[in-house]
Amino acid sequence: MPATPLDPRQPVLVGAGQLNVRVDQGEEPMEPVDMLAEAARRAAADTGASDPGALLAGIDTLGVIKVMSWRYPDPAALVAAAVGADPARRWATTDGGNFPQSLVNRAAADIGAGRADLVLVGGAEAWRTRSAARRDDRALDWTTQPDDAAPTELLGDETSLASPDEIALGLFMPVTHYPIFESAIRAAAGRTQAEHQEVVSELWAGFSAVAAANPDAWVREARTAEEIRTVGPENRMIGHPYPKLMNSNSGVEQSAAFLLCSVERARDLGIPEDRWVFPWTGTDAHDTWWVSNRVSLHRSPAIGIAGAKALELAGIGVDDLAHVDLYSCFPSAVQVAATELGLGLDRPLTVTGGLTFAGGPWNDYVSHSIATMLRVLRDDAGSMGLVTGNGGYLTKHAFGVYSTTPPPRGRFVHRDCQAEVDDVGQVEVAPDWVGAVRVEGATVMHDRDGEPERAFLATRTPDRHRTWCTSTDPEVMALITTDEPVGVAGHRDAEGTFSP
Repeated sequence: MPATPLDPRQPVLVGAGQLNVRVDQGEEPMEPVDMLAEAARRAAADTGASDPGALLAGIDTLGVIKVMSWRYPDPAALVAAAVGADPARRWATTDGGNFPQSLVNRAAADIGAGRADLVLVGGAEAWRTRSAARRDDRALDWTTQPDDAAPTELLGDETSLASPDEIALGLFMPVTHYPIFESAIRAAAGRTQAEHQEVVSELWAGFSAVAAANPDAWVREARTAEEIRTVGPENRMIGHPYPKLMNSNSGVEQSAAFLLCSVERARDLGIPEDRWVFPWTGTDAHDTWWVSNRVSLHRSPAIGIAGAKALELAGIGVDDLAHVDLYSCFPSAVQVAATELGLGLDRPLTVTGGLTFAGGPWNDYVSHSIATMLRVLRDDAGSMGLVTGNGGYLTKHAFGVYSTTPPPRGRFVHRDCQAEVDDVGQVEVAPDWVGAVRVEGATVMHDRDGEPERAFLATRTPDRHRTWCTSTDPEVMALITTDEPVGVAGHRDAEGTFSP
């Protein structure tokens, strides 16, 4: 029986490029837009098209993930000029590690509807260079744009992801939230701290092994589980229970870019079909903007609902996935996603090695996971891959199902799953509560010498409202780091201080 002809508007990933600028090994720094332009050239070459320059010149939509290491009001305009393109649409994004996959979802839908035909998406960070310049009080001679420069569209919601009371207590960085999630995960699993640390370090050792075999990873030295969980001068404790080797590594100089186009344009450009990878489905959703309102600290309704929908629309289950890349800023993010999607921790859950080892270039990690997934699926033709993105504190989520085989529906399908997630409801918050509380999650932040500095605790009132607490009491910090804090009863005073 002859194969069903491909819809000429079907979107297809046709090329990807990645770049590491090893300033840590003596290479000259590059500014982010130049790094992204080089990744774009590599993506064009990766397509196998006979004229990569002409391909880049024909880009009609160029999306750049928000850059953290330099302020570019309209980075897409700079990248376009560098590669000889003049796109009618220039996208920028707000903050969020979900955006590379969300932009695939947007671009694929636009290609299918005829609103776009050839799209470049990517991002870049030069964080080591930027940090060194700040430390040395040295100006960087990087490109500046006029204040009135602007993209044709800014994608994303700029709603604050931290509530006023969270910010007032100092809870506004991922490095504090994700360890709190980890304590709730551990308590729900019924493990001791030592037992759980073994599980998590084994998980992260698996990620490290994948990074060691990934030519585009930043850290290619495989670390053992014992090395990862053992605290020492080179692996200081940051936010209990996470030493440095369980944290996202933003001290990288990395860029990645990928190209999507219609089947019709791919054929016109002479891109060989063995370079094609089809987006089958994409979904997006977010959990409550503020962690304070989450129904649970060890679950994610948005991941469960939107992840399941991406698979359902593709007509597959988790056992059909040969390759998976779960967003991996911290171990808790991977565990929550795996639980919600029904994936076991004993199977590979990354194709890159994750943000600790492959590299965590702020908002742009998922550009690297999509670029790597493209290569992995080409090498395993006919298999299925899943990419997930996560922004904020397990807040904003995006999913994509991919294969070298065309989607069985004959077209890419996207769903926004927010209405179903909103039906889950929220927890009430009691920011001014004074009185009895019970701990549901906690961490202790450590200073640069690895000494305990400040505890943060998520607690519930007798009415099950959530309220946050802090403490610098050595006994409270010892309880959190050496014993079982979850379930402990205590008292919250008017300043938010917890006492057992």
